[in-house]
Amino acid sequence: MEKFYLFVAMCIFLIILPGPDTAIATKNTLTVGRCGGLKTALGTCCALLIHTSAAVLGLSAIIVKSALLFSVFKYIGAVYLIYLGAKALWSLRKKEETTCVETGTKKQFENTSCFKQGFLTNILNPKVAVFFLTFLPQFVDSGGNTFIPFLIMGITYTVLTAIWFLVYVFLINQISSFMKKPKAQNIIEGITGSILIGFGIKLALEKSHN
Repeated sequence: MEKFYLFVAMCIFLIILPGPDTAIATKNTLTVGRCGGLKTALGTCCALLIHTSAAVLGLSAIIVKSALLFSVFKYIGAVYLIYLGAKALWSLRKKEETTCVETGTKKQFENTSCFKQGFLTNILNPKVAVFFLTFLPQFVDSGGNTFIPFLIMGITYTVLTAIWFLVYVFLINQISSFMKKPKAQNIIEGITGSILIGFGIKLALEKSHN
């Protein structure tokens, strides 16, 4: 494997760039708490491991080369992101004073769905498959066996993502005390909801790289 340290440096820069995964993690950390953010990150990392396996086994190449499969994943992922964004915006209209029991029940439900949100947001994004197939080959010897290098790089990318989200969630949780006021939380949910819808529309307009 060539230029591994360069690969790690590039990964770090790419991981910290805001995207749908970051938006979901931010929203769930602020609205559910640190546990919700960590579960979201865990879901994202599990999806990345599946993308890594798919890239190593060549399944991602099939998805990327097939306009139909790419479109199916693209539109399902786009619809899911728009759904999450619309759900966040819609919740702003339904917020009323609730009892402690109702609040606790709602929080427990949201907490259990955080992993699913993180997982589906990442796994349904065909751009991740495109990323693995276009980015990873730049750091391997084209004349050699790519199975082990691809596997190592995929796992490295997932581990770096996990470390970044671990730090990010803890930082967001630390500064979230003043952001958890009803007015601030409404603004946050409105912003993240709009961002998710924007990412969903952007994904829907993404063209296959055939």
